[in-house]
Amino acid sequence: MRERILIVDDEIDIVNMIKEYFHLRGYHTMTAVSGKEALKKAEAQPDIILLDINMPDIDGITVMKMIREHISCPILFLTASIEDADKIRGFAAGADDYIVKPFSLEELGARVSAHLRRELRRRSSAKLNFDGDFVIDYSERTVFFKNKQIALAKKEFDIVELLSQNTGQVFDKERIYERIWGYDSDGESSVVAEHIRRIRAKFAVNGIKPYVETIWGVGYKWAR
Repeated sequence: MRERILIVDDEIDIVNMIKEYFHLRGYHTMTAVSGKEALKKAEAQPDIILLDINMPDIDGITVMKMIREHISCPILFLTASIEDADKIRGFAAGADDYIVKPFSLEELGARVSAHLRRELRRRSSAKLNFDGDFVIDYSERTVFFKNKQIALAKKEFDIVELLSQNTGQVFDKERIYERIWGYDSDGESSVVAEHIRRIRAKFAVNGIKPYVETIWGVGYKWAR
């Protein structure tokens, strides 16, 4: 089955350029030129979404927030420029990656391919992790404590998955960023720290022990 990619941008020339590139590489392409149209097209459950941030009717971050609770596929933002604060806001809301315009189609293609490979590996996993009342279901990407599901955002679960599957191993922020977001990038430690803070807060409010430990000056690890 061909992988389905939804391309969303209010610039029709960009949409057509990206559509042609991925169509020639065997993808099933869907397109939208507004936030409202993107919400409708997302009902088809694409395998990955390329989403412009700046659209006239509904901005990309709002669109993502509206669909993220129902769609777990990777979402890559297309943007003309991005500040660190906007990155943090977007990642916290559920974005998987950013690519800045003007971009190379080959780089975009490589990013899309990397995210889809990562999703395929995750879906093939059917492992459970038990620690008393705390359970991680890697195949369903869910976390439970005393039979209650703990709601984690996509990247929050990705971090829990990475650390919990490597218990006791210390990961620095740069390595976590590279493993979770899919490419090396300096200066993104604030993004990782914000996600760790959110995970800890959700665990604490539900009475879960602090599994994510800080190794000062080094990084984070999953407690044994």
